[in-house]
Amino acid sequence: MKKLVILGIGVALFLVTVTGPVMAKKDKCTTIQSGELYASTGEVLTTGFDEFGYNYQAHQYIGYDGNYQRPPDPVDWGYRLMMKWNDAWMSNKDCDGDGKLDRHYGFDSYIGSGAWLTNHQSGEDTRDGEVCKWNYFVKIVAAPADAYGYEGNWYTADGVEIGPVIWGSFAIIQEVENDSCAGLHGLQYKSPASPGFGFYKP
Repeated sequence: MKKLVILGIGVALFLVTVTGPVMAKKDKCTTIQSGELYASTGEVLTTGFDEFGYNYQAHQYIGYDGNYQRPPDPVDWGYRLMMKWNDAWMSNKDCDGDGKLDRHYGFDSYIGSGAWLTNHQSGEDTRDGEVCKWNYFVKIVAAPADAYGYEGNWYTADGVEIGPVIWGSFAIIQEVENDSCAGLHGLQYKSPASPGFGFYKP
C-alpha cells in the first residue's frame, strides 16, 4: 500500500511546475533567489526547506507523506518521505519564461531527457497486534528516446528490459523494500538494462 504513493508524487510535483515550449535562452534564466518564481498554489518559492518539506534549490523533499501535495495546512504525522531529483526532472530555474521551475528543459517531453527521481519512504504500523517497521526505496527514470514500451515495461532499442512503466514516460529501475512483518528484505527489483542513472543520460 505504501508504494502506491509514488503514483501520486509525480502528480504532486506538477503542482509546482509544468513546463511549456522552450522560449528563452539559458543565459536569461530566472532563479529562485530572485523571489519571482511561484508554486501553483501561490507561494513565492524560496531557497532552503519550506513548511511542506520541499527544498527546490537543492532538488529534494524531506518531510511527511501528508505534505508532499502541499496541503492548505501542513501536518506533522504520518510516515517519512524523502525525494531527490535531477535538473531534468525539475530545475531550480525558469529558463523558458513561464514563471515556473522548468521540467525537461530543451526537450519536448520527458522522453529522452535523462530525468530521474528517487523516493525513500519509512515508517511503522500495527498489524494483528504487532508493530511492523518498514522502508521502501525506488529509482525512477525517464525512458530513453529510442526505448519502446511492451506489456507494461520499457525496453532499450536492442530489447533489454529497462523496467516497469510508471506515469507513462517513466520506468522503475530499482526497488528495495524491508518490512519486518511481511518478510520482505532488501532488493526486490533491479533493471536488467542498468539500475544506474548514468546509463539513461541523453
